[in-house]
Amino acid sequence: MLRRRVEARIHSVGIQSFEVVREEKIRGALQNALFALRAIVSGVLLLIYAGFVLRQWPSTRGMSHGAAAFITEPLLTMARGLAANIPSLAFLVVLFLIVRIILRIIKLFFQAVERGTVSLSGFDPEWAQPTYKIARLGVVAFALVVAYPYIPGSQTDAFKGVSLFIGIVFSLGSSTAIANIMAGYMMTYRRAFKVGDRVKIGDATGDVIQMRLQVTHLRSFKNEEIVIPNSQILGGEVLNYSSLARERGLILHTEVGIGYETPWRQVEAMLLSAAARTPDLGTQPEPFVRVKRLGDFAVTYEINVPCGEIQGMNATYTELHHHILDVFNEHGVQIMTPAYEGDPPEPKIVPPDQWFTAPARPSVVTRPGAKPAAIV
Repeated sequence: MLRRRVEARIHSVGIQSFEVVREEKIRGALQNALFALRAIVSGVLLLIYAGFVLRQWPSTRGMSHGAAAFITEPLLTMARGLAANIPSLAFLVVLFLIVRIILRIIKLFFQAVERGTVSLSGFDPEWAQPTYKIARLGVVAFALVVAYPYIPGSQTDAFKGVSLFIGIVFSLGSSTAIANIMAGYMMTYRRAFKVGDRVKIGDATGDVIQMRLQVTHLRSFKNEEIVIPNSQILGGEVLNYSSLARERGLILHTEVGIGYETPWRQVEAMLLSAAARTPDLGTQPEPFVRVKRLGDFAVTYEINVPCGEIQGMNATYTELHHHILDVFNEHGVQIMTPAYEGDPPEPKIVPPDQWFTAPARPSVVTRPGAKPAAIV
């Protein structure tokens, strides 16, 4: 009867159109509560009946008191234990409220630092959230240490044994995880990179898309997701293409090996001409050429150009290499190969009339003086 009367009034609990608790969940919880209530009432009635029956005979009258004590003794024991621990429980409640207030104040403070409302000397706003997490962990750990002696049963050997077992399991099973977490926090304060930067970590190059406590996620140039443990990043070398490029720009560079019979002034002029034809370069600094080394068979030149957009550096490299090949072919200068052994009968260059051999075809000239590029 109780179930029928209550189920008729059950409805889903929600906020506007969002359901917080579904009707089926409420009905299931109600059925479980009624089942538990029925079991308790049935058990009490059974014990009352057993005590009544046992009291009818003198030989079993003593057992009737044991039947009643079967329920009353555990309840009395729990009541006495609760009464004895009321001061400790009151201390724990007060400690919980104080810790909650402290955590709230710390959260509001670091939110203000993150927004820039509160400024700290030498403290970056992006450090606010990780610092808040560390401070919160420290406050909670301190509160647990203070609360430990007041937890009911904390002085028993069983409680100490379970605590020791959990500590050993945690220390043995989470050493790698803790190392990665510590490395994640250290990387934040080292300011090695942040989300959106283009970096090279070991053999992996890509854009940082997410930084977590244990791993860092990169998106490669081929749209692959690379997951790197933070401990590996902390112990290795990180090349950040974006950090200084925001203020001073990034310089792209590539090398060519040219024979000693070609004047170095001509080589530098050709490399600067190739750089001038490359679109979407930056403005500072101006392109320049370095002579890297005088090798056994060739001179190694390095052309340096400013990068316009970090995310398009690969396309800029491709365009620069295209124009270097075109300029050197136009002037009949051979780019040496590493396995050079002797001069061939004819220079190994591509004549202009073969630049667009099928299936390549010339593209539309987009600006005066620009050479047509091949589209494959």
